Amino acid sequence: MSRTYLILIASSVLLAACTHIGPKTVPQDRFDYNSAVADSWKEQTLLNIVKLRYADMPVFLEVASIVSGYTLESSVNLGGTVSSEKAVQGDFVSLGAAGKYTDRPTITYAPITGSDFNKSFMTPVPPSGVLFMLQAGWPAEIILPLTLESINGLRASKSAGAGQRLGDTDYYRVIEIVQLLQRSRAIGMRVLGGESGDQTTVLVIRRNDVSPEVLAAQDELARLLGIRRGAQEYTVAYGEIAKSDTELAILTRSMLSMLIELAALVSVPEEDVAEGRTLPSLAETLAPDDIRRLITIEHSKEKPKDAFVSARYKDHWFSISDRDFESKRIFAYLMLLFSLTESGGKEGLPLVTIPAG
Repeated sequence: MSRTYLILIASSVLLAACTHIGPKTVPQDRFDYNSAVADSWKEQTLLNIVKLRYADMPVFLEVASIVSGYTLESSVNLGGTVSSEKAVQGDFVSLGAAGKYTDRPTITYAPITGSDFNKSFMTPVPPSGVLFMLQAGWPAEIILPLTLESINGLRASKSAGAGQRLGDTDYYRVIEIVQLLQRSRAIGMRVLGGESGDQTTVLVIRRNDVSPEVLAAQDELARLLGIRRGAQEYTVAYGEIAKSDTELAILTRSMLSMLIELAALVSVPEEDVAEGRTLPSLAETLAPDDIRRLITIEHSKEKPKDAFVSARYKDHWFSISDRDFESKRIFAYLMLLFSLTESGGKEGLPLVTIPAG
């Protein structure tokens, strides 16, 4: 065996031992952890909606941090003897290698309790936050029925609790008109700052360069809400009754009240109602395509194969079909609202730390 051949062997072994594993893990880990956190977040939300349907205690756990550490230890032993051409023993080489690979992820969970729970789930969503979503292009037909309990005294449907009601017909007509104005870009908002630092949200309705259909819709909106016809700006306030004809009084829901409303729309086995495990809901009288039905959550004995999200509770699976786009949009908007209403502390942000060396 020549000296050149021995050098080549030694070089290849040393190069293999010095290869970094860190950069190769980034694409896989980043997307795997992203998908895992997102899927578990959806399943947890759906499970808590179902638990509320059965008067069970909802529990929310945040993924506070994810620390995934990789360790690669390697050692190479190379030895040999190169003899002269006349030597009896000839050339001799010995090669030894050892390696150790360790993957040790650490995931930390933090329950949302106390003041964080009150702030995230019990506090109503600010009316300005709802209007910001409209400004960003989210459809009014999705945002408003989910977040608004009432607007200038017109009330939404309520499917759970002692005050069950189908909702005012004019309330849903207002939503249709706002949707029309949104598509026509005839509605917007702005925030005004006062001298004391307070901010006031103003709804702006454009009346110039719009079609007769839009003008007629704006007049109908003013009549339904009892606001001044022809005005271009209306002050937005939190409440149920407006104090003037240029104010929009918006009573918004908290995250918990939204979850309770969606929980009433969960389809449950008939025997669970008959046995008193849960109560009948007003939503059972609504057709699947009824405008008052925000979401459709089905139940089955077996795990559904084609579900957008599914969760098991006791002996049944509850799911949203991947083919039910309207329900998926409502659920996605609910998840987005979770992000908007979080406490904002750094401890609530998932942290992924992966050593790359």
